[in-house]
Amino acid sequence: MEQEKIKESPLTLNQRLRQWARKLKHEIIALSFVMKHPETPLYAKVLATIIVGYALSPIDLIPDFVPILGYVDDVILLPLGIALVIRMIPASILASCREKAKTNPPATKPKFWVAAYVIVMLWLMVLYSLYKWFK
Repeated sequence: MEQEKIKESPLTLNQRLRQWARKLKHEIIALSFVMKHPETPLYAKVLATIIVGYALSPIDLIPDFVPILGYVDDVILLPLGIALVIRMIPASILASCREKAKTNPPATKPKFWVAAYVIVMLWLMVLYSLYKWFK
């Protein structure tokens, strides 16, 4: 008898995007543990704090309602920032923090209001600069 092979259907675009989003979420949680790890180099902690703060900030640098550009930060800038931080972190620290993220995920997603404050201040500076320029 021949064994029937079960063919796996290729993932749809929606399924691939969901997997990618879950992986990004897991990496953000792991980076939050990297920030607190005592052996993480200072430069990696600073960049990880910026990336995690931005990812968990309730306000985006480019609001999502802006056509096309609104999702650039979520789709391009955030993954690039995550990839850069991951390259800076020693492999042993990253592995232990990823494992910790799997076994001890936070109960709720914290909001980084300091990052939101910084983003609001940046927008206010841009608006003020435009006001001065056109005046």
